[in-house]
Parts: sequence; C-alpha cells; structure tokens
Amino acid sequence: MRVVCLGGGPAGLYFAISMKLRDPSHEVVVVERNKPDDTFGWGVVLSDETLDNLAENDAESAASIRAHFAYWDDIAVHFKDTKTVSTGHGFCGIGRKQLLLLLQARARELGVELRFETDVKETAAYAREFDLVVAADGLNSRTRTEFADAFEPEVDIRACKFVWLGTHQKFDDAFTFIFEETDKGWLWAHAYQFDDETATFIVECNEETFNAYGFGEMSQQESIAVCEKIFAKHLGGHSLMTNASHIRGSAWINFPRVLCTRWSHENIVLMGDAAATAHFSIGSGTKLALESAIALANYLHSEPTLPKAFDKYEDERRLEVLRLQSAARNSMEWFEEIGRYFHLDPVQFNYALLTRSQRISHENLRMRDAEWLKDAERWFQTQAGIAANAPVRHPMFVPYKLRDMELKNRVVVSPMAQYKAVDGCPTDWHLVHYGERAKGGAGLVYTEMTCVSPEGRITPGCPGFYAPEHEAAWKRIVDFVHSESDAKICMQIGHSGAKGSTQLGWEIMDAPLDSGNWPIMAASGVAWSSANQTPKAMTRHDMDQVRDQFVTAAEMADRAGFDMIEIHMAHGYLLSSFITPLTNRRDDEYGGSLENRMRYPLEIYQAMREAWPQHKPISVRISANDWVGEDGITPADAVEIARLLKDAGVDICDVSAGQTSKLGQPVYGRMFQTPFADRIRNEVEMATMAVGNIYEPDHVNSILMAGRADLVCLARPHLADPYWTLHAAATLGDRAEKWPDPYHPGRDQLWRLAERAETMLGKV
Repeated sequence: MRVVCLGGGPAGLYFAISMKLRDPSHEVVVVERNKPDDTFGWGVVLSDETLDNLAENDAESAASIRAHFAYWDDIAVHFKDTKTVSTGHGFCGIGRKQLLLLLQARARELGVELRFETDVKETAAYAREFDLVVAADGLNSRTRTEFADAFEPEVDIRACKFVWLGTHQKFDDAFTFIFEETDKGWLWAHAYQFDDETATFIVECNEETFNAYGFGEMSQQESIAVCEKIFAKHLGGHSLMTNASHIRGSAWINFPRVLCTRWSHENIVLMGDAAATAHFSIGSGTKLALESAIALANYLHSEPTLPKAFDKYEDERRLEVLRLQSAARNSMEWFEEIGRYFHLDPVQFNYALLTRSQRISHENLRMRDAEWLKDAERWFQTQAGIAANAPVRHPMFVPYKLRDMELKNRVVVSPMAQYKAVDGCPTDWHLVHYGERAKGGAGLVYTEMTCVSPEGRITPGCPGFYAPEHEAAWKRIVDFVHSESDAKICMQIGHSGAKGSTQLGWEIMDAPLDSGNWPIMAASGVAWSSANQTPKAMTRHDMDQVRDQFVTAAEMADRAGFDMIEIHMAHGYLLSSFITPLTNRRDDEYGGSLENRMRYPLEIYQAMREAWPQHKPISVRISANDWVGEDGITPADAVEIARLLKDAGVDICDVSAGQTSKLGQPVYGRMFQTPFADRIRNEVEMATMAVGNIYEPDHVNSILMAGRADLVCLARPHLADPYWTLHAAATLGDRAEKWPDPYHPGRDQLWRLAERAETMLGKV
C-alpha cells in the first residue's frame, strides 16, 4: 500500500511507524512543511496507560520515549496565597521537540520517507497519487477545510484566551496551577516540567482581563514581560520563553473545539486534532492522536477493505474521543466560568479543580491521597459547626441547617409521583412509602407534588391539600416519620396548570383522560400538546383564588407538622407557565420581561411566607433550562430567577430543568443538571439542591465537597432502594448513621459483609 501522512506531528509519525511495523513492504511517506526540529508547543503529557499502549505497539520507540520522561505524582495549586499539594496523580511529560525527534528517528529506521520543508499540495492531489491519505495536519487542518462538505466539521471557538510559553523555572515535580488576582482581573497558569531544565507555562485568562491588559495590541515580548511580572513570585527570577516567534503580533489564541460528523472520505482519513480536539487542561490531545494511530493501523490490516477499516476505526475511536472530549469540555468550561469559584475557600477551590472533569471522583481521590482528602473532609464538616477534633465523615453525612430545621445529613429523597391518592387523599400506600424512606437514612424526605385544588391536580391519583381529610391523612404520615425516624419531611405544593387532567403515570404520561376531564387554566391559553386541552388564560380573579389556595395548603401543612414546604415553580406546571416565555403570552404586567413573568410566582411565595412560620424554611423548585435554546429559559435566566427568589427571602433553590415544553431536547448524562445548581449557588451565593441522574455515593460526596450544591436529591435510587442512604453508609465504612432499632441484626450483617468485601478487594 502507498500511504502518505500529511503532517509530521506525533499523529502522522506514529501512524507511519505503526504501518511499517505491520508490513514493511508498505511505502509510507510523511510530508511536513516545517523543519524537523521546528515545534510550536513545549511539553506533552501522557499517562502510564498510554505508555503501556505504546509499548505493546512498539516496544523500541516506547522505551526511548520513556527514557526521556519527566515524572511527577503531585498536583500543586497556588490560590489566595495558599499552596495546596495532593499526590497520587501519576503524570509524565516529555518535550514535544524531543518526542518528535525520537519518532522521526524510529520512522527512518523502519524505512519511512520523511519530507520536511515541503509545501503541502491540495489533499485531492495526494488522494490521486496514493492509496491512502492520512490527514494529520493539525488544529487548522487544510484537509478538513478542503473536504468540509464530506467531513462536516463543527469548530467551536471557546471563550478564554491563552498563550503557550516555556520557562527554565522548576515546579517541585508537580503539575502546578497558579491563580493570580490583579487590578485588571484574574490570570492563571498551567505549568509542568518536561525535562530537567524546562517547563511548559500556559497562561490563560478571560476576554475581559485580556482586553483590560491590551494583550491583543502587544508584541509577544511585551505580553511575555507582563506575564513575567504577574507570575514573578512563582518564576524564581527565570524568564518566560516563546517558540512561536514566527507569528507576527500576539500569540494569544482562543481554543477551537473541533468535532467532525465523519472522519473519512473515499481514501482520505482524519487523525488527531484534524478530527477532534481535547482541551489542553486535561492534556489528552497527544494521547488521543497516538492511540488513534494504533487503532487505524490495526484495522487497515484486519479488515478486507479501506471503507470497512475506516468504519471500524471511527466506531472504536469516536467513542473514546467523545468520552475524553466530554471530560475535556467539563474541564474547559470550569476554567471558562472560573470567576464564580474565586470566592471559595482554598480547600474547596482545590477540590473543585481536581474534580472539574468528572473523571476523578471522591473515592478515587481517597485512593490517590487519603490523608489530603481526610483533611479536606474535616474542613468541610467544620464549616457546619462540627469540632475540628470530631471523627471525620463523608460530606454526605455532614449535618445541614435551614432556619431552625436541622438535617442530620445532606441526602434528600426527591419528590416522586405515586398516583395512589383517592380523591386527593393520601392512603396507606403513602404512609408505607414515605415511612420506609424516612427509616432509610435520608436527612430530608419530600412528598410528591401535592395540589392546592381538585382542578389543580395532575391526575386523578395525585394527592391534595384542600380538604380536612387530606390534612388528617398527611398528619398521620408526618407523625410516623417524626416518631420512627430522625428524618425531616417537606411538603411540595403545586398546581398542575396546563398539564392537569391527565392520565396516571404508568398509563400515557401527560395525555388527557379518556373521560371525566376537568377544566384547566394556566398563564396563557397554550396547550401542552395538540392532544391536550387548551387551558383558560388566568384572570386576576383566578390568580387571587389560586394564591389563596396555596396559602390554605401552607397553613394545612403547618398544622400537619411538616418541617418545610417547597413551592413547585418548575416542569411546566402552573407557576412555571408564568416563568417561561414558551407558555407565557400575556400582554399585561405578568407577561413580557422576566421580572414581569416572575411577578405572580413571587406573589404566591410572599403570601405563603406570611402564612408559614418564620422558623421553618421554604424552598422553590425551578426549571433552570427549557432545553430549547434562546427562545426559552436558559441557565443565564435561571441565575436571574434565583436572584429574585433569594432577594424575596427563599431559603434554598431546588434546581431542576426541562419538562416545560414538548420542544425541549435535554442533554442527558451523569449528574447532568448539577451544573445549573452549581452556577446558581456560586453566582447568586444562594443555597441549592442538585438533582438529575445522581445515583452513587461518590456523586453525592463530590457535588457537596466541590461546593456545587448544599443538598443532593435522589429519586429513582430511592424507588429501587428505600434504604439507599444506610446502604451507602455501610459500603463507605461509615458506622455512625442511625438504623431503626429493630433492624440492627440486618445492619450488623451488612457491615460484616461490607468489611469482608473490602478485605477481599484488598487481597486482589
């Protein structure tokens, strides 16, 4: 096979090596427009896992690369005049120039033809001359542009500015992050050693700081001089260096996030940054390129045709690339939004930085550096007023207080519709359902949305708070929870709006009843779907009546003994229909601007706050994203909504998302709604609850410890296991969570089994 690699970077060179190793008869040419020793980066970071993959593919080049590696195990974070060091992270780095020289030598040894200082022709010309064209031509791939219709690239230019520099300063064998506040804004550096004398030093900042300094109008040497002054106390008298002197003017750039719909076209295939980029903050770009080179070489020799080899290559590598790109996106967005975290204590800031990509979890950090994590956990519980010398527990088991309500831990049983009420009245089903979950160890148990009127119910099976028998039934449940557990219980109160008069959840969700539908109303006459009723647009009289019904429900909740109430302003129900512009078409003072659309929901809150005892907290649930783009509520809008709620006196924001329109297109994943709670907590400085596909103790602990939320809500896990919290405690080795007295024999057996499993794992 006649093969040409366009681009003499690590991807092109390593693919050429891999092809010759599999069949020396291949004619392989690498074309590179620069000189052999030109390079425009500094260091390259690889993991031990990648090194093992390289050794399996080509032991000789892997050994030469390994011989030139600088190893470090620590991450050091300099923030607010505090240096925090954690260990166990296992990185290795090599100079990019050194890596290229080693790969060039190995390629020549295997018979690869290297053509440097060669003007690269149009890719179409190479495609006619060679059997296979591998376009490893980098971030600004000409091939990707030439065949844009085939590859369908999406290039997303990101927000922060950065410049890639080097220095002879050494960084204590640690990957080092440095954050400096100046009179023009914050700047930060990513620094790491890659040989005995040299370190990479990437300086990054947001656009506002970049413009305040005027870096765009400075020469490279001028901007370097400014950076040297900003980071002087960390450079130890050493200068900063550039190897991009060929670039006229500023060398600062914005990171382009590249995605391509397809990676191959006819006999042309993309590789490395030409196909997909991963942000430098997780250091995986070279890893992706080298491992993609191995995969493509493998499939070209195992599959019968070029198209089949390309299909296999894309199928395998795309999943891994997307996984790393997802982690890189999380990391990149953390740095882009870093301004919201600068108020954090250095302990919490450091933890948030380490877990920013979601690849490192709470218990994974314990495996890396147990002593450091224990100190961080101790700090976390001292923030809740626990003595510094008290036994250290996981963040999820640290108490939390809202007004006079004290929760024993941070785990919340989310509202989960049961559809088992009769004429709005909860039954024995609800007694058992809520009683079991209260005994299961959670600090706070929510009721399902309980409706303020018969016509405010979602379905005929939904409970209410509008008749004396409802109050009596709920009081029976609350009394059981309080007498048989140390959980607190919250009543979620709402009105269904346009989503009312529909079938039970296990029938057809949100579909009208087959018969017996009742009239519904909402902010405007906008139906949930073409199959649903069109609601009546509420008049002022309707609004007054519903407000009074919410107040009555709050008064009943107090008499029933609830510890807390939550007002449901999310998910397309009545109050949500006022908030989102998708359903609020009003032309009076309750429509139009966000402030106007919030007017009625805030009236409801104020009326309920006056009726609800001052020593008891009130929460509000919102949909922080309609998932329809700029036409609906966006996360930025949610910040303003939360700000209005906080200013009104709301104690905590229960941050959900979506379910406001059939047009919504949520992006699902682990903890997928947590970023909304994170943003509100750290921009508005308001207490929040995180919800949404949270199902492991690790999720809960990492969310809390990083300051992304104050309480964590789990729904489906509690449907599957009412004792989720107690089981999590047993698995984590926590023996302080209180079990119901009659269940102690089961507790003791579970503890023994957990200890045995831990012992066996240690032996393995």
